[in-house]
Amino acid sequence: MASVTTTQRRSRGVERRKAEPRGIERRPPGSTRPLALPLGFTLSLAAFAGLPAIRSNPGLFWSILGAAAVLVVGVGVLAASVMQRRRTLGVEVLLRRPHYLQACIQTSLLLYWGWYWSPVYEAAPLIVAQLVFAYAFDMLLVWSRRDTYTLGFGPFPIILSIQFFLWFKPEWYYLQFLMIAVGFAAKELIRWNKDGKSAHIFNPSSFTLAVFSVGLILTGNTSMTNGVDIARTQFNPPNIYLILFLVGLPGQFLFGVTSMTMSAVVTTYLFGLAYFAATGTYFFVDSFIPVSVFLGMHLLFTDPATAPRTELGRIIFGVLYGLGNVVLYQVLGQAGIPTFYDKLLPVPLMNLSIKLIDRIAKSSMLEKLDPARLGRSLAPRQRNLAYMAVWGTIFIVMSSVNAVGDSHPGHRVTFWQGACEANLAHGCENLAMITDTYCADGSGWACNEVGVLRSERRAEHPELAATNFANACAFGFTVGCQNASILQTAAGSPRRAEPLLRDYPVILRTGKGPLPDKTPFELYTRACDQDWMVGCEGLGVALLRGEATPRNPVLAAAALEKACTGGVATSCSNLGLMYYSADGVPRDQGRGLAYLKKACDLGFANACRWLEETKS
Repeated sequence: MASVTTTQRRSRGVERRKAEPRGIERRPPGSTRPLALPLGFTLSLAAFAGLPAIRSNPGLFWSILGAAAVLVVGVGVLAASVMQRRRTLGVEVLLRRPHYLQACIQTSLLLYWGWYWSPVYEAAPLIVAQLVFAYAFDMLLVWSRRDTYTLGFGPFPIILSIQFFLWFKPEWYYLQFLMIAVGFAAKELIRWNKDGKSAHIFNPSSFTLAVFSVGLILTGNTSMTNGVDIARTQFNPPNIYLILFLVGLPGQFLFGVTSMTMSAVVTTYLFGLAYFAATGTYFFVDSFIPVSVFLGMHLLFTDPATAPRTELGRIIFGVLYGLGNVVLYQVLGQAGIPTFYDKLLPVPLMNLSIKLIDRIAKSSMLEKLDPARLGRSLAPRQRNLAYMAVWGTIFIVMSSVNAVGDSHPGHRVTFWQGACEANLAHGCENLAMITDTYCADGSGWACNEVGVLRSERRAEHPELAATNFANACAFGFTVGCQNASILQTAAGSPRRAEPLLRDYPVILRTGKGPLPDKTPFELYTRACDQDWMVGCEGLGVALLRGEATPRNPVLAAAALEKACTGGVATSCSNLGLMYYSADGVPRDQGRGLAYLKKACDLGFANACRWLEETKS
């Protein structure tokens, strides 16, 4: 018999490893011992209900226990099936690079964002709870269909992606677990043949975000989520566009997704330039490309597994995503629907179209335009570097002309004043949006801009500027805290702010730096003691969120009640929501509705809408 060569031995060794993956733990037929793994995750999930912050909130408490109970039932049903059918379950440990790389990137972004918006850090236990649920649910779902589960970082990108776009509020948090279940079910059950292999059609996080977005829009229940706050506060961290650009580079180098991101960004920017040339105003109001959209262009739709295979196809894919955001922003805005959904809705439809896009890209008419033809002599990683070099150059140019970055003319109230006076397209509408809607709805930079405008208009009462700066600070905009500190610390009282404005002619606009020496909590306490009602509101919000002080809902309610009595509508609204949902205070829905009605009577539009929703 001929001897086997070393090469043949290695080849056969590879074949054996492919047929029998390493890390698979095998049990006798009918053994339920592998189910100890999802059961352990389930018990860990139930343990989260014992955390003080979760135990004190009925919505979170029962959502956690309810999700754990569903998993326990799932384990029991699967155990019965395994024993009856004498199945052999196994676990394969496989750490895929795309999964753990995305986990690192998304975790770093969450940490950076959370440093400037505290609710992200406060949600950390809930994020971990979602991951635990995801692992258990995914195991049960996979084992219900086949015998081997692949254990790795797969759930991380799905769960962390969701955190950047949609959280349900505590009263409805059980829907967060349902959203996760839908995403994993879509990944496992909705499949097609791609390149001769069975593959999932939809990007799991994008699919479930789109499905639930449609549900929220159709039922008019956006207020059940923190979606609007999420989209707005992603601008809070300094240099956020640069950070997103940098964290996207590793994935672009390893997985070749640069062309999708680059074409989406460039398409949206060119549309913005054309719109400005035609109208003299900005389409997205506060930016050429909103931060949340820019984030979606880096992390939401660029999954290589659900994108076209051809290079030209990926460019077309990116162009369609950019145009889809533009069209949906316009349609949603005209329909009175929150525009933050614009980046969430197009992706599933685009996933369905990737085969068609590839066929179009390979057509005789377009094949010559495929940039891959120019780089055939380059290795894949070399082509990726070439694309990254082009994208880096474009980003630098866009940054230099304020197309992306912390400063944009659309941030300025003065710009929209001029646009309104010149009767330019949507000038007066957007001016009202910034000064009224954005500030009233919790946009820190909008409140700060109004304060800057009023501080520059010496004829206006300076207390109004101080109020706007305090609101900006309360909403988490650091510059507002600095401006409030200028007025409050040096003058001692907003009623003595006029001389201070002469001494400090430059009021900060968009610089994003450290907090002033005196924390906002100290300033709010001092201001509330002097019967400055907006200061009482800031104090209440700080106590409610636990910012620079231990969280104390009882003292928060007292401060908010004082501010509400003094006529601050948003304090009445916050207090009403606290009592209505038992957020740190005893549930009293009648009292909660009374405070919401007062907020509505004082002109806070959101409170009026919430009141209508409680009646329906």
